[in-house]
Amino acid sequence: MDRIIVLDFGSQYSHLICRRIRESNVYCELLPYDSPISMIKDLHPKGIVLSGGPSSVYLQNSPKPDKKIFDIGVPILGICYGHQLIVDEFNGKIKRFDNREYGYADLVIDDNSDLFQGINKKIKCWMSHADAAENIPNNFEILAHTKNSLSAAIANRERKFYGIQFHPEVSHTEEGNRILRNFSQSISNAKPDWTMQNFIDFSIKNIRTKVHDSRVLCAISGGIDSTTLAVLLSKAIDNNLTCVFVKNGLLRLNEEELVPKLINKYLDINIITINAEERFLSKLKGIRDPEQKRKIIGEEFAQVFLEVTKDYGPFYWLAQGTLYPDVIESGLSKGPAAIIKTHHNVGGLPQWLNLKVLEPFRSLYKDEVRKIAALLDIPDEFIKRHPFPGPGLAVRIIGEITDEKIRIVRQASNIVENELMISGWYDKVWQAYAAVGDDLAVGVLGDERMYGHIVTVRIVESLDAMTADWSRIPYDLISKISNRITNEVSGVTWVTYSVSSKPPATIEPQ
Repeated sequence: MDRIIVLDFGSQYSHLICRRIRESNVYCELLPYDSPISMIKDLHPKGIVLSGGPSSVYLQNSPKPDKKIFDIGVPILGICYGHQLIVDEFNGKIKRFDNREYGYADLVIDDNSDLFQGINKKIKCWMSHADAAENIPNNFEILAHTKNSLSAAIANRERKFYGIQFHPEVSHTEEGNRILRNFSQSISNAKPDWTMQNFIDFSIKNIRTKVHDSRVLCAISGGIDSTTLAVLLSKAIDNNLTCVFVKNGLLRLNEEELVPKLINKYLDINIITINAEERFLSKLKGIRDPEQKRKIIGEEFAQVFLEVTKDYGPFYWLAQGTLYPDVIESGLSKGPAAIIKTHHNVGGLPQWLNLKVLEPFRSLYKDEVRKIAALLDIPDEFIKRHPFPGPGLAVRIIGEITDEKIRIVRQASNIVENELMISGWYDKVWQAYAAVGDDLAVGVLGDERMYGHIVTVRIVESLDAMTADWSRIPYDLISKISNRITNEVSGVTWVTYSVSSKPPATIEPQ
């Protein structure tokens, strides 16, 4: 299968480059910027993209790739910092300019014969830089410019090296997908053979080769990732699969009854249900730090899996619906990305868990998993459900986890989802919930003064959970949600609405 490689120099948008290229059915993966040239060659990329990043190329310790990537004979596209790397590598000059560009800019295309093929002469693009090229290298020509960047796009067509100062991967840039498609397919000649049906076929063969006749234990939560994984595994290994559903006391309202019911109704899968509410909540008692809570939950899940192996085993594999964003945010993608939060099914798993880990979706984004689910004929009751974090309500409770906070979050979140369903907004947004912390505020209920909790409603729109924007739902709907929460959830006096996007915020508060 043809592939494009993205070398990650620390941009918050690096993963988006992969997503956008995959959307045109070309497989793309992210590697650390300092990947050895031997590793890159072994992958036989059809093209290489150098991502953006926060550094300046003229600083002594700025990240640089192995210089030999410029000699392996494949097309290279530099984006923002990657563009500046190309200019610097071929003896152009990068400097800091007073007229910095952050946000929208008008890109005037001077040559639309290859990288900008099929694109209008003028488009809006998204800029995010203080450094720019003062002089471009010899044998490079200018393809496009903006008011403040005279060489916003350059090319050495003989060697198929391209540099663009703007970010085509973000939705703010018009025709960004076409620019990346032009590079990956027309310039790099990568075949668009990355489809989810191909992924299913390959994964089934790969799972059978890996597992042979060994038994696999699959952690299932009722969410789209683990459910789709369970169905895929069932097709691959049939009776050698057993699923486990853990009641940890941190699930959504009525989830403990709903998930086994849905699985038994629609899916022919053997499932073990473990009631572990008391042990999870006791371990979390008094814990306030969010990372510590995640690690405790991860370790307790592992303990449960170990006990299930002893009681129902033997099992040799533990299958999890880990996705690529989980890996990136947990700091395990082997790139320069910082640890945003440890996902319980990634960095939270202890070393002593004596099971081999099977993660077929580790390189996928959520929307790709949804496409797989549809191809596997998984019902909409699973596909259309909003994502729910592995640690459950624990990440929606700021500070110590108490019975009262769990009750408030559970009831309030149910109201949020219920009102979105009634209004027709549920399928329009990515995720919706209510969170609670330790802050209290004065309210007046029934003519009496009351000191109660502040509940924050969070509703976001996203494609992959790596970036997200707060949802502009109607004011009347916000008002109805607020009124229901303060009237129906005891102990709540105030309701607020979160208007923070990701970044800088995360989707979940903890």
